[in-house]
Amino acid sequence: MKKSVLFICVHNSARSQMADAFLKARGGEGFAVESAGLSPTSINPLVVEAMAEKGIDLSGATTQSAFELFRQGRLFEYVITVCDDSNEKQCPVFPGLVHREHWPFEDPAALTGTHEEKMAGVRRIRDQIEEAVAAFAGRFGSA
Repeated sequence: MKKSVLFICVHNSARSQMADAFLKARGGEGFAVESAGLSPTSINPLVVEAMAEKGIDLSGATTQSAFELFRQGRLFEYVITVCDDSNEKQCPVFPGLVHREHWPFEDPAALTGTHEEKMAGVRRIRDQIEEAVAAFAGRFGSA
């Protein structure tokens, strides 16, 4: 039976999208994965660029509302929040779950500097998320 996983952050524009994509790509058939946000916006173009470097195409990805999933009565075995504790006052909470985990990652939208400086930051965050997802999948025998 597939483990249902929801990655959630504030805007569903970067961190939760990357985690979702990595678990879908690397987690095998053992997971049903989605991502959502409290105030969904659009996918961060720097994230699309950084994920393409890993062979993952997010150019057509869309965002969705955690509140809408809740209204639909959707339940997830694992809900993993990926907000940065130090900079965000409210990391989303999704009720009705079995296992909740929090993985604090910096928000790529908060990065400043030139395009290349921001890309360096997005790559760092991307790689941290990839490592966390690999460790999570490894707990269930997926890589």
